[in-house]
Amino acid sequence: MAQFDFKSLSPDTIIDGLESAGFIVDSGLLPLNSYENRVYQFHDENLTKYVTKFYRPQRWKLAQIQEEHDFSFELDDRELPIVAPLKIDGRSLFEHQGYHFAVFPCRGGRIFEVDNLDQLEWMGRFIGRIHAVSSLESFQHRPSFNIDEMLYQARNIISKSGFVPKPLQIPFFTILEQVIEIAAEQYQPGHQIRLHGDCHSGNILWRDEGPHFVDLDDCRTGPAIQDLWMMLSGDRQQQLLQIDTLLMGYEEFFSFESKQLLLIESLRTMRVVNYMAWLCKRWQDPAFPHNFPWFNTEKYWEEQILMLKEQLFALQEPPLSLLPLYP
Repeated sequence: MAQFDFKSLSPDTIIDGLESAGFIVDSGLLPLNSYENRVYQFHDENLTKYVTKFYRPQRWKLAQIQEEHDFSFELDDRELPIVAPLKIDGRSLFEHQGYHFAVFPCRGGRIFEVDNLDQLEWMGRFIGRIHAVSSLESFQHRPSFNIDEMLYQARNIISKSGFVPKPLQIPFFTILEQVIEIAAEQYQPGHQIRLHGDCHSGNILWRDEGPHFVDLDDCRTGPAIQDLWMMLSGDRQQQLLQIDTLLMGYEEFFSFESKQLLLIESLRTMRVVNYMAWLCKRWQDPAFPHNFPWFNTEKYWEEQILMLKEQLFALQEPPLSLLPLYP
């Protein structure tokens, strides 16, 4: 199977794989919003709904996927609202025709409202509870948030891709190098723990009983602030109120090191540089030109130059600071 190749993953292949794991598919496969993997909802003969995730080939080693599952089980055992994969005969990771997949119970919910302070405080408590558990052990196989992979290697992927239009190459790579240099210097993570790794609103669903996470696919080792900063939005004053609200709930369960606020913009830089590299790396997947038609255009790279200039300014600004309650 070619690297990152989903070409042979037909509906029949998916259904045959699910049946090999003991599931009877009694509906069509409803594709869900996922580009890195292939994710589908289905129901069985009892009209019980499930979600199956077919992992992108060669993205993760099997030990890394299993560690993701084991982390989910550990959190679920502590009664944290994580949607963990199902175990069949003691196994949660299955293989069919070269593809590895897992099956999850289907859990619906509303989108997390990032500007809702009550929900933010609830999320702070939730993530504090997760970190209180995740800090007890360490990942052995999952990667960390690191500048080599997430800044330098990402830059090289963009550079070698050939996607940056020739007239924009000098301004783009000039500002990119400046941003990477400052972010790499600022990123001094200190104490690191196991993280969800991708705490954006799309991975958080809200029910009457509170929030739950639906995806640990990007769990890594890193500083605790990584699981908090993506819930911040708006201008500086709004973000100060939001981080204070998050930490009000968070510190009921786990202590936060205020010096980690210095890492927010370097982590944001890692995310935006990686996003560009990710699109370059995955462009040969037919799903990407279909879903990101604006990527391979001159306008896109012009916008990235402006975005990087804004990020350079943000890296040079004083970091967010906490209210006196959190000295």
